[in-house]
Order: sequence, then C-alpha cells, then structure tokens
Amino acid sequence: MDKRMERVGVYVDASNIGYSGGFGLQYDVLREFACRDNGMAMRLNVYIAFDDEEAKRNPDYNRKARSFHAVLRDYGYKVIEKRVKRFRDDMGNIHTKANADLDMAVDALMQSERLDYVLMVTGDGDFVQVVRALQGRGCRVEVVAFQNVSSDLRKEADYFTSGYLIPNLLRFENADNDDNELQWGEEGSLVRGVCYMWNHDKGFGFLRFMKRISNNMWVLDSRRDDSPYETAFLHYSQLPTNLDPYYLPNREQIFEFRLGSNERGLQATDVKAVYHY
Repeated sequence: MDKRMERVGVYVDASNIGYSGGFGLQYDVLREFACRDNGMAMRLNVYIAFDDEEAKRNPDYNRKARSFHAVLRDYGYKVIEKRVKRFRDDMGNIHTKANADLDMAVDALMQSERLDYVLMVTGDGDFVQVVRALQGRGCRVEVVAFQNVSSDLRKEADYFTSGYLIPNLLRFENADNDDNELQWGEEGSLVRGVCYMWNHDKGFGFLRFMKRISNNMWVLDSRRDDSPYETAFLHYSQLPTNLDPYYLPNREQIFEFRLGSNERGLQATDVKAVYHY
C-alpha cells in the first residue's frame, strides 16, 4: 500500500533569516527539503517586511522587492507583507520595525489542524512556545536557520538543521564560474559539513556532508546505500590556522571545504570555519 502523503506547512520569517546569515536563500530548494518525505505542500508562507515609504522614494527598491515577491509566488509561496513602521524614541532617533512573529505564530497554530509536519524557518527564540503548541496538536516540528539561533528553539524542535548544510539552499560567497558549474558533492565542488571524528594522536579526521536531500537524514552512516551523506578525509594541515583541533570532533562547527580525492577516496581541501553554534 502506498504511503499517505504527509501534509506539510512551511513558515518563513524572512527578515530574521535575511539578517542572520540566510540572505539569498533558495526558496525552491527549501520547498524540496520540506517535502522530502513524500510531502504535499499545504501551506507555504513567507513573512517579509515591505517599506512603503522607501518604495515611494526609491523605485529600484520597489522593483526589486516586487520582483522577489513574484518569484516566491512562482514557487508556490504565499507572501505576507509586513509594513515597516517608524517610531521615534526618547532621544529623538527614528527606528523602524516590521515584526512578523505574531502573524506567523497565529497562522501556524490555526492551520496546524490540517498539517502533519511544520517547518519553521527562523532562529527566533520567541517561537519556542509555538513549537510546543504545534507538537501538542500532533505536528512534527522542524527548524531550519543559519546564525544567531536560539538554543532553546533548537532543543525544543523535533529536529534542527543548519541551513548551511542543506545542499544548494545557500549560495557560496565568492564562488567563481567553475564552482557554479559543478554540482554539490561532485569532485572539485564546494560543500559544507561537520567534523564527526578526529584522531588527536595522528592528526586526522573525517567531515560528513549531506550529498542530497533525502527523507533518510537520520541514516548518518555514509557506508549505507540509503544514507544521503558522504564523508571526506581531513588532514591536520588543511585546518584553518585559527582553529584549535583540541575541540574536534564538534558537530556544532560548520566547515566549508572543497572536495578532492585520491586512491583512498574523498579529501577535504581549502577548509574554512563558517559558523559555530
């Protein structure tokens, strides 16, 4: 008997993600990731700030914003625009605010009765209680974020995935044309992963990276055929100079590296420390 399609809801706090390492997020890849386990997208909501005053003053801002919103709709997302509000503090300084937290929380809770799985794309700790409420309604709740992620939110979610580790979800900074022509996981390509094993006596270890989006994310052993992960050998000489190997292995440290190879398999070169949770 065929597996029942899982009803999926995705809720993206675009401002939070944009200011916390996720600028340039690829929303088509995000949808693929959310629906990876035979999922059917029931709700795809993006909460995004829009500045009416800036749009009137700056036609380029208005054009780019409207074009971006159109692309999101092409991918099947509902765009919820949060108007930027300005207020003056006691010192006379003008501040702007476009908080989407309440709308996003209410929508997720109201719509959860028809959902099996909810993906919250935010690092904001204010959503901890929302996650608990969704779980109380029977939903599995996962979180994807990049930087400045609340530790309480990570612990409360059924599963947390760093957006840096999802193949092609975020483009590489300073990538050249050759990098753009290579597929994530191919020899010579750039990938991101974590160090799951390190031999302090011999000065080497292994980095694990997600080669493809799969519903078997729990299958961490890359030797298994159903695992979406691959491993690459890491020698001490390839570590960033400012990183102390004493703290390895460390699944909280995200590395970016290039895939080379020899007769023994994949090797990590040009290794950079990207972010530490």
